[in-house]
Amino acid sequence: MFVRRIAVVGTGYVGLTTGACLASLGHDVVCADVDAAKVERLRRGEIDILEPGLAELVAEGMAAGRLTFVLGATSAMRHTAEGPEVMFLCVPTPMGVGGVADLSIVEAVVEEVRELLPPGCVVVNKSTVPVGTAERTAELLGRDDVAVVSNPEFLREGSAVYDFLNPDRIVVGGSQQDAAERVAALYARLGAPTVLTDAPSAELVKYAANCFLAMKLSYVNAVAELCDRLGADITDVTEGMGYDKRIGQAFLQPGPGWGGSCLPKDTSAMLQLADAADFEFRLIRATIDTNTRQRQRMVEKVRLAVTGKRGGSLSHKRIALFGLTFKAGTDDLRDSPALAVAALLRQAGADLVGYDPALRPDNPHPDLTGVTVVDDPYLAAKDAEAVVVLTEWPEFRSLDWSRLAESVSRPTVIDTRNLLDPAVARRGGFEWIGIGKS
Repeated sequence: MFVRRIAVVGTGYVGLTTGACLASLGHDVVCADVDAAKVERLRRGEIDILEPGLAELVAEGMAAGRLTFVLGATSAMRHTAEGPEVMFLCVPTPMGVGGVADLSIVEAVVEEVRELLPPGCVVVNKSTVPVGTAERTAELLGRDDVAVVSNPEFLREGSAVYDFLNPDRIVVGGSQQDAAERVAALYARLGAPTVLTDAPSAELVKYAANCFLAMKLSYVNAVAELCDRLGADITDVTEGMGYDKRIGQAFLQPGPGWGGSCLPKDTSAMLQLADAADFEFRLIRATIDTNTRQRQRMVEKVRLAVTGKRGGSLSHKRIALFGLTFKAGTDDLRDSPALAVAALLRQAGADLVGYDPALRPDNPHPDLTGVTVVDDPYLAAKDAEAVVVLTEWPEFRSLDWSRLAESVSRPTVIDTRNLLDPAVARRGGFEWIGIGKS
């Protein structure tokens, strides 16, 4: 294979995974970040994010001399005399005013490296960006000898390394076919189906895929509510649906709503794209509205379980929250549905004590304001009026529910993930309340 000189700007979930995995494929990679302390930690092999296999890949790449960390995009351009052949932009594109993606960091990096890029270099937008960003990037560069392509990422937090090395597909879009083919060739060893297209189509693929997944999740949560009302079992319903190859088993698990760093941002951005095109995307709007309702519905379940009334008061009721991250296997709190439910419970006057395997009480986070975080689930449950399972950490299944029943004020568990074995919880003395369960 051809070994390429690659620069990756940004060392978050996407950037660090991209850099480490490309190095594992044999390329020479330099990763840049503006956080000096973070760069020093990475040079020592210290990884800030919880991502299985990532620390090992970083260590292997550094030991082989194929992975280097530098401070700032300018340093990445000057890391070798020849400069990079490909530069990946993996910087944050947070939700801005009105749901529009904020491209200020992308544009700042482009302006910084514009004069430093060697002729023939390919600039790759890896971050999730609105349709038209590749064209905008090319305009900012103002370089006819530098191509811009879109190569969206499809990485799930908690399995990002696996997803990168075992992709369902590689999507590359650009106006210059040879540049798109050069970027696609970086992944040749992975043997994945490759879609070569124009930049707008590649940019839209990521939004379209994530919005579809969000719709699927909102749909199954709505069906779960219907199951609650009709006395049906959502597990059996989704099993029956999932065997249909047109539907599949994935994303059919009900929960407290969807969240994380991608789906909320991308559904809002899709609405903005549609509005700009004078198209009313009612499906996406209904998807978001259904998700908001799902979080409120979880609070209604807690009210009913604790007070016996849907509108009962939770004022000064102690509630134990099991799980605070947006999903198991990560320490990411961004747009966590668990925290959204916690905020609603707090507004209702509840006293909240939370436990999450990925969080430490001595490392406070602003998103956890109003939640007392402890490092022991049994301590979290002490004197609680209810235990609410909000994140699907497998270890919650193996807790001693008899011991928990002795600690709580009221042995009731609201399992918003249908994670637990109801029989085990009930044998422990708990009333188990699930989602979409008769």
